[in-house]
Formats: sequence, C-alpha cells, structure tokens
Amino acid sequence: MNFFAYLYRMKYIERWSLMRSSEKENVAEHSHNVAMIAHALGVIDNTVFGGDSDPERLATLAVFHEAGEVLTGDLPTPIKYYNPAIREAYRAIEATAEEKLLRMLPEEMRAAYAPLVCGETTERERRMLKAADKLAALVKCKEELKSGNREFARAEESVSAALDELAIPAADYFRARFLPAFSLTLDEMEE
Repeated sequence: MNFFAYLYRMKYIERWSLMRSSEKENVAEHSHNVAMIAHALGVIDNTVFGGDSDPERLATLAVFHEAGEVLTGDLPTPIKYYNPAIREAYRAIEATAEEKLLRMLPEEMRAAYAPLVCGETTERERRMLKAADKLAALVKCKEELKSGNREFARAEESVSAALDELAIPAADYFRARFLPAFSLTLDEMEE
C-alpha cells in the first residue's frame, strides 16, 4: 500500500521548471497553498457573497489536486496547453496516473479517495479550485517580482488575465483584500 508514501514524494516534484526562480517551489508546497486559498475562497463566498460553498471540501480537493504529478511530474504550462491534441493526451496520462495511485490503496478505501485524486467535482467546485490554483500562482509571481526576478512579469500578466476571465467574486475579493500584502516586506506587514 504505497499511496501515502507516493504522495509524500510531491515535495520532490519541482514547479516552474522552465522559469528561473529565486525561490524553488515544489508540488507539496503548492498544494498546501492552494488548499489554504481554496478554503478562504469558500469562506469568502459564504460570508461575503451569501454562497453555499463547502470550504473544507474545497481545501481537501486542493490538497489532492496535483496528486497524479508524483507519477507524471509537472509538465510546464506552455507545453501542456500548446494545442488541443497535447492537452487531451496529457489528460489521458493524468487519468492513468490517478488510477494507478488509487490502486495503491486498499480496495475498501478507494471510493473515499477517488473523488479527491481524480478531481470529481461539481462545475462550481472546479471553478473555485481553478481560481485558488491561479491565485497561488499569482502569489508566486508577486514573490518572485518582489525579489527583483523579472522572469515572472509575463506570467503575472497571464495569470491575472486568467483570473479576470474566471470572474469569480470570491477570487476578486481575495485579490483586492489579501493579495497586496504579498508584495510587502515583513516590516511593512507589522505596521
């Protein structure tokens, strides 16, 4: 039963592999950050916009949203989305990896983990997770730019545009209220 041992290896899968990063980021860190933001989006949706999100489910889905990458690695976005044929082929590879991971669990546990590992979500949950994923990427861009790394300037524009296109009020609220703090120094945050 290798499922959890494999998931612990998410820390070895590097993100942003085509970019020069001042601070490396791995899939485990990314998943944690996406989970934290997804939970926040659910809370914002409920408390600010009167929604009916399940913040705990969103956070749990986010923890597992990149699980298959322990078997596939992290394919850079420009390659993954280069054209529809590559996108579809990569989806098939991801599905195979997710199924392989599930087979690493005892049969009696598979049904509980299948929706998490395979991303079985409602359309609304999928959009909220996508927004959380993009917000985590935007935070990474902000942190790199704060360090003087202009390598992430275009990525910041692209991720911001993707968030604009998603048009999720909770994500817009997060961007307006919480994102500016990521450009601050520790001393500035203490003021």
